[in-house]
Amino acid sequence: MRLQKAALAVCLVLTLLLTGAPPAAGSLARGYNGLAATPPMGWNNYNAYGLDVTAALIEQTADAMVSSGMRDAGYLYVNIDDGWMAATRDADGDLRADPTRFPDGIAAVADYVHARGLKLGIYSDAGLKTCGGFPGSLGHETADAAKFAAWGVDYVKYDNCFAGPGCDQTSCANGTAAPAQDRYAPMRDALLSTGRPIVFSICNWGTENAARWAAGYGNLWRTTGDISPTYASMLSIFQQTVGQGRYAGPYGWNDPDMLQIGNGMTATEDRTEMSLWAMLAAPLIAGNNLADATPATIALFTNRAVIAVDQDPLGVAATVVSAAGGLYVLTRPLANGDVAVALFNSTDTAATMSTTVPAGTVTDLWTGTTAGSVGASVPAHGTMLYRVIPSA
Repeated sequence: MRLQKAALAVCLVLTLLLTGAPPAAGSLARGYNGLAATPPMGWNNYNAYGLDVTAALIEQTADAMVSSGMRDAGYLYVNIDDGWMAATRDADGDLRADPTRFPDGIAAVADYVHARGLKLGIYSDAGLKTCGGFPGSLGHETADAAKFAAWGVDYVKYDNCFAGPGCDQTSCANGTAAPAQDRYAPMRDALLSTGRPIVFSICNWGTENAARWAAGYGNLWRTTGDISPTYASMLSIFQQTVGQGRYAGPYGWNDPDMLQIGNGMTATEDRTEMSLWAMLAAPLIAGNNLADATPATIALFTNRAVIAVDQDPLGVAATVVSAAGGLYVLTRPLANGDVAVALFNSTDTAATMSTTVPAGTVTDLWTGTTAGSVGASVPAHGTMLYRVIPSA
């Protein structure tokens, strides 16, 4: 099955290269818009700031992405989450930015971000309101997509709150939600109709078996509920996502939510999250206060060898070789014939772990050292990440 998926991915890449165009809108094949050949990388304000987002914050973060080296390491999207909008639409029914938080509007922020070699993302909702209670896009998809394109937006995160009359942020006890596919398809088509390349991020928290159908609707789709800055939350989200790799690949990715690195977990747990997200072929969207990030946090984000695993063009996510006693061995095939291997100790005590790999060169991707085998004493909540180059 994994070989079949890899072959399909290669065929899709060849189709795009030869024709210069993605499949028609509505196609169930990954790559309907030709974007996100590898998992998107960037930053989002929500984990660290919630609804407290301003133009100044976005511009300050764009500068930090450049000065820290994150942009040059591949982090390109600066994504505005919920809270950017005015409380109501304007007299013409159009979305508008909050005049206090974004005094010069979204287009000015986009210009600032683009001038630094970065791309701008924005947030909306497939329901009547956003999760923060601002105007949603249900029934306004064409106009909202046109507005996003006119402002210079490159990425849209599309949430799932208030999905129909009587629905609140997370449930519809007093009403009936329209199926997610019926609400996500209009925005997909509206974004395509603008003619602007806009990555479409589906955020319905993995409900309605999203991974099974979302490839025809978006470039990435959430597999779970929201992540918290705790080891328990990160572990649960990894466990829910790791078995869904067969649904994802180039141009369409499982999204286990934004990274919580730098937001309160231990250094060991931060490194584990970066390692596991790379093995999952997950989007790498930082969610911390980037302007004040420590050198150690920046070093985690910008490890080129780990990023190369995440961004591997084959796009095949890791599978679990074994997980006895909470000791996970994960492997991931890479495009050039190499293999990525992770030893993840999910338990609360250190453990000696090892696995058999093909003969060849073994590199520890966090230290850069080489060894003849894959094995180590792995700390509690820790992960060792290796790249194996098989002998010729």
